[in-house]
This record gives sequence, structure tokens and C-alpha cells, in this order.
Amino acid sequence: MKTIDELLAEGVTGRRVFVRADLNVPLSGTTITDDGRIRAVAPTVEKLAAAGARVVVASHLGRPKGAPDPAFSLAPAAARLGEIIGAGVAFATDTVGESARATVAALADGRVAVLENLRFNPGETSKDDAERGEFADRLAELADVYVGDGFGAVHRKHASVFDLPARLPHAAGDLIATEVGVLKKLTENVERPYAVVLGGSKVSDKLGVIDHLLERADRILIGGGMAYTFLKAKGHEVGSSLLQEEQIPVVLEYLKRAGDKGVEFVLPVDVVVSQQFPDLEAKAPTEHRTVPADAIPAGFMGLDNGPETNRLYASKLADAATVFWNGPMGVFEHPDYAEGTRAVAQALADSPGFTVVGGGDSAAAVRTLGFDDNAFGHISTGGGASLEYLEGKTLPGLAALED
Repeated sequence: MKTIDELLAEGVTGRRVFVRADLNVPLSGTTITDDGRIRAVAPTVEKLAAAGARVVVASHLGRPKGAPDPAFSLAPAAARLGEIIGAGVAFATDTVGESARATVAALADGRVAVLENLRFNPGETSKDDAERGEFADRLAELADVYVGDGFGAVHRKHASVFDLPARLPHAAGDLIATEVGVLKKLTENVERPYAVVLGGSKVSDKLGVIDHLLERADRILIGGGMAYTFLKAKGHEVGSSLLQEEQIPVVLEYLKRAGDKGVEFVLPVDVVVSQQFPDLEAKAPTEHRTVPADAIPAGFMGLDNGPETNRLYASKLADAATVFWNGPMGVFEHPDYAEGTRAVAQALADSPGFTVVGGGDSAAAVRTLGFDDNAFGHISTGGGASLEYLEGKTLPGLAALED
């Protein structure tokens, strides 16, 4: 896999360099609520521009249905990228049409343009190789060189991620190189004890990574909505908590394998419950209580780890040499149910070991709760991509960058 520094050594002055970034940031209207992914790719953009490249940045945002939708425009992300790099950024109002061609043609050496949301074109995500390839052909007309730096999208077999690198000389950007280096530290010659914290809503989203990590981790701590399927599998009533009953046989198998392999599986011992899901917009105080994890009353739903669980999890992370965390412990967006996520974040911040926050909601959570990025060894920009890498899957976007 060629690095961006090797590409720069060959010379990029005056060349159109297509940077497949991940600008898929959360928006409230047109306001970006977490610009972490933009800040993560900015150094690659700046490095190319400083070398005289004509930088064409492209990304997806959200899940539009293959057609323009103002709610998913990349215009706010383009403006924020310009603020971060301290230079004007041109914005094309389409992906491969008249605006894109004119915007790229007008670029001077060392200048940057952003194309509109790639998913506004159905060819980007098409499962038909020919349709996807046709879109990749049109994107290739806008560039001389390809740099893959959108780690959050490398697990997708999409035109700009998988097909386009085959049509242009290509290299991996610094962000992808960093992400892959971090993930190798979590899978090859891992420093022990190795603790994994998994949360989020659905256990089905994490089955693959649990299966893979049972062969590698020393401890697996479970929280979030997925914890209630584990508690139910252990024979506990979970009230009206989120439950994937069809996954109980798989969960039971994992618990048995963990016991057989000596992997410590840690579940909540107490939880914060309420009879209603909170209003995440108003954030008004709610009626809630803390109960033992094996005694959730009927009609109540678990929404966060309780204080005893928070202390238990902190103790299980205190001596870990390596920690990987993916998924919040509760409904962190509401102050009544943020303490479990805050406690895990604080335990990672206090840890002397190598700590990785696995992207997605976890990255948003630590920033929402006021933690500095530098408090952790690494905050990933790709939740799904990180999990699939840890599952041992081949990621199309990384395979496409191999020579």
C-alpha cells in the first residue's frame, strides 16, 4: 500500500488529487454537532495542497436515496473544512455534472474543492458492478491521482471507495495509515491485559466482533441496550428494556465459550431504569431509579449502568494495558442516563494503557461529555469499519489500495 509521502515524493504539483474523505458528520439542520471526522482528514488535505496539488475532496453524508436532498448536503462540511485549514474551499453543487467539472477545472495549484454528496448519485452505492463502474469512470475524469483517506467508509464496496482506485494511481492517506496501525495493535501482539468494552443498542450489531474477540481479549465488558439480551440469557427479567430474544441462543454460546477459554465476561450489576424513554430534545429531568440488574421491575426499561456497575467497570479497566471501547453504556444524550458512558470514558482517560475509542456514537459521546481527544490513545473515525476489521473481514476500501 503506497503512502501519501511516497506519492508526494513522486510529485503532485499541478495534478488533480481525488481525496476520498469521510465527512459524514452529524448535523442539526445545517449545524455540525461533531466535526471530528473533518478535523481528522484535514492534515492530509493540507499536506497535498502545500505540495501544489489541486485537491478534490469527496465524501458521502447520511443515507439519501440516490438523489439530491438538501438535508444531506455537504455544503456545511465544506465550509467547516475551509475554516480548519484556513483557506477558501470551492464547493461543487453536484458530483460529476456541470458544476463538478467547472469547479475542478477552475482549481489552481494548492487549492481545494469539495464535491456534493456522492450518494446523491445512485451509482455510488449500487450493487450492480456496471452501474457502479460507470459512476467511477465519471469520477475518474475529474482526477489524475486517488488518495483513500475515508476510513469510515472502507468497509463499503462503493464506487468512490472500491472501483475508483482501480482506475487511477492510488495511495493511502495519513488517516487510513494511522487507523490501520492502531487496529493492528488491537489484533497483533496485543499488550495484556486486553479489555474490550462493548455497548450500543443491539447485540446483533456486535456478534461478529464478540466472536472474534473471544479468541483474543482477556475481559469483555458489556453495556448499553445490548446488555439486556445478555441479562435475559442469564435468566433475569429485564422489564421493557431493549431485548433481542432471538439472539439469546448465540449469547448463551458466547458466554459458555468465554468460560471455557477463561475470558472474563462482565455484565452490569445494577442499572438505571425508567418507565419512559426520555425526550432527548428537551432533556428535562425524568423519573428514574437504580435497581439491581437481576431485579428490573415489569414496565421499567434499563437506560444506563448504575453506580455499582460504574465502579466495577472502572476497576476492570484500571490495570488493562490495552482497551478497545465501542458503543455507549446508556442513553448518554440525556443527562439522567449519561453517567455510565462518562464513567467508562473517565476510566479510559485515567488508564496508563493504550486506549482506543472505536468511533461512531462512542466518539460523539466522549466529545459531548466534554472529554478532550488527547485524553485517549486514539479516537477512531470509523465505528463500522473498525468493528469489521476486528472481526477479521477483508475491507473493500483497504483491499483496493493495495498494489
